[in-house]
Amino acid sequence: MNRKYLILLIAIFSIVLIVSGCSKKEEVTVSVAEEPDAVTTASIVDDASAFLNAVSAEGTWIIAVLEDLSLEEPFVIDGQFTHNDDIYRKLAFYAQDENRVIVERYTVSAPKMTVRSENTRIQGGTFKGDVYVEANGFHLVDGTVDGDIYFANQEYMDSFTMDENSEVSGNKTVQ
Repeated sequence: MNRKYLILLIAIFSIVLIVSGCSKKEEVTVSVAEEPDAVTTASIVDDASAFLNAVSAEGTWIIAVLEDLSLEEPFVIDGQFTHNDDIYRKLAFYAQDENRVIVERYTVSAPKMTVRSENTRIQGGTFKGDVYVEANGFHLVDGTVDGDIYFANQEYMDSFTMDENSEVSGNKTVQ
């Protein structure tokens, strides 16, 4: 009889192993953060070199300045960029809180800024120097130009806007 029980135990154990080995196993999925294809941090700038790269034709649609910047040479804002399918370029010379309230304003100084990007906007801070506009849709939004604004033609001047919180200390003329 002992032999019958031993064979029965081996048979039951074998069936249990076969059934458990063939049963459907629950898959465990582990999420692993993938590396991004590209990192675009050039638009957030705190030095002159990064600023010049950001405003170039290879730059970004928005340039957010983190502190006052002083550039010794004139520079050009160039290239066509879009935001929400609209041609647009924004120079954000300010810091804001989580409610998008401006908490700090910055000044970017240079002898001359030439705007060749259509629909460029200076917002929330000051550009100290003269601005030469060579594109439609230059805008000041809660911003200041401490200098003159020269437009390459009347069409560019006619497309210029500034809100009631903006200021130009010098002249606005076609040149």
